[in-house]
Amino acid sequence: MTSVDSAAPERCPCLSGETYLNCCGRYHRDGTTPPTAELLMRSRYSAFAVGDAGYLLRTWHPRTRPAALELDEALRWSRLDIERTESGGMFDTDGVVEFTAYGRENGERLQQHETSRFVRVDGRWVYLDAVDE
Repeated sequence: MTSVDSAAPERCPCLSGETYLNCCGRYHRDGTTPPTAELLMRSRYSAFAVGDAGYLLRTWHPRTRPAALELDEALRWSRLDIERTESGGMFDTDGVVEFTAYGRENGERLQQHETSRFVRVDGRWVYLDAVDE
């Protein structure tokens, strides 16, 4: 599993084109709040990619958040495609982000497609849940 510090000079896992520290790393390390649901989605994907379970729990809605989260060290995320967004802007209170994430686990290719719902709690975007499709 990649640590947050060792990922610093690398390109951000969310594929924004920025370095990790200038993109999602700033949200992971200093508590800066992503201003949109899509940026929260990207930062959460990057947290999965770098193994930052604490960030994932902090950005999960209190009503749906698990008590603990153990990330699979054999799983390596490599690409994130944002398919669509609905609302989730700087002045919205809820939003939807549909995405596909690609990776490998034990040499096998995998992909996860999800439509995620986000809401604001105390002015901060949090992940609520996935919409059943």
